[in-house]
Amino acid sequence: MRCALLAIEYRTSMSIGDETDPRAYIRLAAELRKQITEGKLPPGSPTPSITTLTQDHGHARQTCAKALRLLVDEGLLIRYPGLGYYVAGSPGEAKPDNPAKSSADGD
Repeated sequence: MRCALLAIEYRTSMSIGDETDPRAYIRLAAELRKQITEGKLPPGSPTPSITTLTQDHGHARQTCAKALRLLVDEGLLIRYPGLGYYVAGSPGEAKPDNPAKSSADGD
């Protein structure tokens, strides 16, 4: 058996979370992360829906969903199935209540 070794040179200077990253979901996550850290999306507020992100940014639904999942994994967002994604508080703060429960209590 013969094996060939190919010299592969990677010329990238990207970092995860960088707005210049070629992956669309990373760029979208970086933009949402910036809005969260700047306070444009305060804790407990809903993020734009996947449909809205798709229309505003021109990405596929899967790309927008992957960006939101990345922020959930980082602890910046909380997902409530059927309701959407909400901005989490600081790491030491309590998790925001499920919006469906608070609206059901008010009826």
